[in-house]
Amino acid sequence: MIKKTLAVAIASALSLMACEQAEQKNTSSIQVVEKQEVKVVDEAAVEQAIKDKAEQEQQLTKLNDLFNKATVALLKARPLSATAFGVSEADAGGYFNDRLPLYSPSAEANLRAELASYSKQLNDMSFDDARVDENRKVMASLARYFSGEPSFDIGYIDTWMGQSAFVVNQINGPAIDVPNTLSNNHLIKSLKDAEDYLARLAQFDQVIGSVNQKVLADSEKNWIPPKVVINGALKFLGGFTSAKAEEHALVTSFRTKVEALELDSEKKTELLNKANQLVSEVVYPAYQELAKTMQSLLDKGREESGIWAQPNGDAYYADAVKQLGDTDLSPNEIHNIGLAEVERITKEMDSILSANGYKEGSVGKRMMQLNDEPRFLYEDSDAGRQQLLDDLNGQIAEINERMPEQFATAPPYDVEVRRIPVERQEGAPGGQYSPPSLDGSQPGIYWINLRDMKANPKFDLKTLTYHEANPGHHWQIALNMAQDDLPLLRRLASYNAYIEGWALYSELVAWEMGMYENDPFGDLGRLKAELFRAVRLVVDTGLHAKKWTREEAIKYMAETTGNAESAVVSEIERYMTWPGQALGYKLGMINLVNQREKARKVLGDKFDPKEFHDLILLGGAVPMSVLNEKIDTWLKSKI
Repeated sequence: MIKKTLAVAIASALSLMACEQAEQKNTSSIQVVEKQEVKVVDEAAVEQAIKDKAEQEQQLTKLNDLFNKATVALLKARPLSATAFGVSEADAGGYFNDRLPLYSPSAEANLRAELASYSKQLNDMSFDDARVDENRKVMASLARYFSGEPSFDIGYIDTWMGQSAFVVNQINGPAIDVPNTLSNNHLIKSLKDAEDYLARLAQFDQVIGSVNQKVLADSEKNWIPPKVVINGALKFLGGFTSAKAEEHALVTSFRTKVEALELDSEKKTELLNKANQLVSEVVYPAYQELAKTMQSLLDKGREESGIWAQPNGDAYYADAVKQLGDTDLSPNEIHNIGLAEVERITKEMDSILSANGYKEGSVGKRMMQLNDEPRFLYEDSDAGRQQLLDDLNGQIAEINERMPEQFATAPPYDVEVRRIPVERQEGAPGGQYSPPSLDGSQPGIYWINLRDMKANPKFDLKTLTYHEANPGHHWQIALNMAQDDLPLLRRLASYNAYIEGWALYSELVAWEMGMYENDPFGDLGRLKAELFRAVRLVVDTGLHAKKWTREEAIKYMAETTGNAESAVVSEIERYMTWPGQALGYKLGMINLVNQREKARKVLGDKFDPKEFHDLILLGGAVPMSVLNEKIDTWLKSKI
């Protein structure tokens, strides 16, 4: 679009010169002199305009080239993400469906250096066109997000979170994410797809071997996870290889897909036998070797819970706060905001509890009491779990009918509810979301952890649905992916504070839409979820800046929120593993609410929530500073 505009401008300038020359042939000699003098001035101006436009065109070409290079660099290094997103071979630097990523120290260093270079080059450019310059700034920021803090070469680059502190842990990392993405996102619609899947299984020794190398390289720099994190990782690694090969998810998911192919039974049997063999002879030994490495580090694992105890850990946390919290606030300022929000939300919850006959004890204790009441619990059985999943689907259908009240543009992708696989449910959060593929061949997935049914009381589930599905993660991320006028990497962008802030803001919007009307306990669930995010500001900064112990953080969260202990323990251990990530929710929400209030004050009766939400969503995920500038520009245009 931009290139066409420039071409038209240049053509118009040349056409103007030609017209002037034709006019001069039909004038008197005196007029010719006068015209020639004017013509000299015009000619110089036109030549300068053409030169300026040509330079701008060169800059635009360079800009687009950097966009493409940054995208290819990331997706070429992360071919499973390319599969999950359904990108083209050109965007991923070649055919990728038969490859797996590598995480060795050299592979990670090369990826980070390349992305850092692109970020610097993009930061050194500027454009007068606001739309073009926004793309430049956001892409520069994304390249920095995915290259990590330059002075830290520990951990690994995650396509969702950017720099992640520990390459092996209990909740994410290649050892968990690679098999999970492979079994869930590698489509098998042909024999070639099946053969590609087997080719990937055959590479597990290389992938997990590279992870092993990275763990050891980090440990040599005295960058070793807390003992609790190592123990969690060991629990996962042991469970991963505990089943017979033919019963493993990598085989059972493959079997289901292969059986649906139009192949003769002999070929299907051959494929399945090969999968069994590879899991048994390649995958399992690789994981068992990694487990040995993690076991060997257990005695060296840190007793301290926070990242501050790692070499130069305070500096690491400062960058994590800036990147994942998307803020210039200090940890102490964030901690105090959290305490103030906890106090405000607790008062609202106390009012609802008292009005419904729950008047004794702290809010946390009263919420624990609710968690024990049978009327709020699903049966701890297969039937109970299926009923919960059915209810979540009903909640999505219910709010989908109401979405046009607040939202003008709907995403073109579907969302499904699925249970988090049993083999990874121990360290997984209560709910999470994974995006659809760009071509729509795979839906967005709202995952829910059904490990402990007591951790899923009925009054919590509406809010979790609005957060993970609509109008939360699915609505925002699927709309982001549908913006095909944006550079590809922007369509896949995962700015933590923007994305998690939007999901938490969505819970408030659902309340404003009346989704909790005549449902005081559901509203308690909403406030409990917001309180949970406010508590995160306190415990994340407590762990990583104020040197709280794991036990202090668990005690504070359990007593304040009333959540089931199993949920609180896994949450605190998650924050230990992901410094700064938990800050994005409440900080992002606070910014969105403040921006909306500003818009309402400026526009008064002219404020349209649909237009405001389109403004936020259709430009894609961006740093909050870019979003706030965009809102200011929009408000000026409306006055």
